[in-house]
Amino acid sequence: MTASASSVPALDVVRVREQFSALSRRVGAAPARFFDGAGGSQVPDVVIDAMTDYLRHHNANAGGEFATSRETGEVLERAHQAIADLLGVRDEQVAFGANMTTLNFALTRALARTLSPGDEIVVTALDHEGNVSPWLLAAADFGLVVRTAAVHPDGTLDVDSLEELIGSRTKVVAFTLASNVLGSTPDAARVAATAHAAGALAWVDAVHMAPHRRLDVAALGVDVLLCSPYKFFGPHAGVAVLRQDLAETLPADRVRPADETPAGHRFETGTLNHEALAGVIAAVDYLAGLGVGAARGERITSAFAAIRAYEEQLSARFLSGLAGLDRVRLYGLTDPARVGERTPTFLLRVEGETPEQTCDRLGRQGFFTWHGDLYAPGAIKAVGLDEAGGVRVSFLHYNTVEEVDDLLSALG
Repeated sequence: MTASASSVPALDVVRVREQFSALSRRVGAAPARFFDGAGGSQVPDVVIDAMTDYLRHHNANAGGEFATSRETGEVLERAHQAIADLLGVRDEQVAFGANMTTLNFALTRALARTLSPGDEIVVTALDHEGNVSPWLLAAADFGLVVRTAAVHPDGTLDVDSLEELIGSRTKVVAFTLASNVLGSTPDAARVAATAHAAGALAWVDAVHMAPHRRLDVAALGVDVLLCSPYKFFGPHAGVAVLRQDLAETLPADRVRPADETPAGHRFETGTLNHEALAGVIAAVDYLAGLGVGAARGERITSAFAAIRAYEEQLSARFLSGLAGLDRVRLYGLTDPARVGERTPTFLLRVEGETPEQTCDRLGRQGFFTWHGDLYAPGAIKAVGLDEAGGVRVSFLHYNTVEEVDDLLSALG
């Protein structure tokens, strides 16, 4: 789905920030600047209100013949539909879980039970471990082979290398839509098409991409997609979307009385986090409220066009400012003209400081950043860093130009 120029509203950042009470926090005399979005976003007040309203007025288990139970059932239905609208799928393809990694461990093992010893999985060195370690463990248990595609020194995926690894026994190509440490975005359509040409599944981690781009599963051409609402302004939870036939046929571990329909819900074991799902609905509606259009999906498309345009402005400003800081080295794509090929997430090192020291210094000044390998050791190694990793700075659409300029001053 794409938004026409006429359907792209300007992002009113002042109005956006008014909806997030968390953004008013201070660290001593300094305002808090939340540059930790790649680790988890803040949530708008409507999400908090939706979660507390559920617990105050509707709390029950689903399936009962009384008011609060029926209301809980409605929350579950609306949550599945909200994610369906967000990702461009049917609600029966959606599965909720504790988090992306937990869901992926369940799904990878379900698929592995349908494979034969010697079958192959291709992963990439760009990925978060949430889409690597589950395959490695499944391979060890089921006699599978895992091959790893390389990353260029500029932090972009070597798609030629990936394609060379795909063969007649390749069953899955697992890759990320965006690096959670470097921000680079592989050509997902090309990777998915290559996987399908070999008869393999395209299995994607969309966790980092979800707050930055409109995710349309059909347009991407992928078979399994996983993401995390707490990265797109919702509560802590996990989401998986499966191709319809996979949702219906993959062996799901369930208690015997559990219903086998709708298909995707087969992977929702036990009682879901109902209050979190109430928050998921509110998060999707928050995003839709940033756009224009009649249907919610149309508003979401419009909203992400506005978000992307604004975040690319922040990225270009940050990259241009970094170019004048001799003591700061940026890893990955550094050209401001290539902001369309990345998310607003950056990995850097400051001369004379360890990443931990830099984050500590910035944190005491009210700048919230992360350090380490960020659960993506392959990407860290690919750009030439040691185990200490780097400093990750990540923007979301509630960050301001003034905050970016303040950070540049602090880094300098």
